[in-house]
Amino acid sequence: MKVVLYGASGKAGSRILGELQTRGHEVTAVVRNKPDRLPAGVKSAQDDLSGVAEIAKTIAGADAVVSAYGPPANDTDQLIGVVERLIEAVRKAGVPRLIVVGGAASLEVAPGVTLLASGHLPEAWVPIATSHAKAFEALKRSGVNWTYFSPAAFFEPGERTGKFRLGKDSLIADGKGESRISMEDYAIALVDELEKPAHERARFTIGY
Repeated sequence: MKVVLYGASGKAGSRILGELQTRGHEVTAVVRNKPDRLPAGVKSAQDDLSGVAEIAKTIAGADAVVSAYGPPANDTDQLIGVVERLIEAVRKAGVPRLIVVGGAASLEVAPGVTLLASGHLPEAWVPIATSHAKAFEALKRSGVNWTYFSPAAFFEPGERTGKFRLGKDSLIADGKGESRISMEDYAIALVDELEKPAHERARFTIGY
């Protein structure tokens, strides 16, 4: 598949890039700056995601767009505008698929109660969690073929085990009550979803 990956040099994005390459997909890795941070030989482009026309030009002809964009910590609501521009560009360019690396806080921890609403989320995470929840809502009303992939609560670099569980709208936790996933295993599941769509116009999640 021809895949355009935004945020390709970030922690999650770099692992998604590696997984896509390993499976033989044709990837254009898009970064805000410093394409030299990408692995040698990767087709790259620079775009700060500030304009719909430029995004549409970059993604024209792609089979899918994947966004692993991460907003600045001091202005997390930039994420909302970026997702809205991606939606418009996907619509304009006629790209058949948009997958967004999402957040975990909009997942339910009890019937009708999200992690964000539960009061258990550390205060420092509330801004980015709130921005992710708003971006998720923008996707739901977009009309494009979107997928929002929420990680587990703890989402860090780790091992590529290939062993994990998938779900839809509820936080996945293990027997100890811990909700975790490595970025490597998350990347496996994301590329699986690209290759064999099972959650089009829907959210899904992952955990051990």
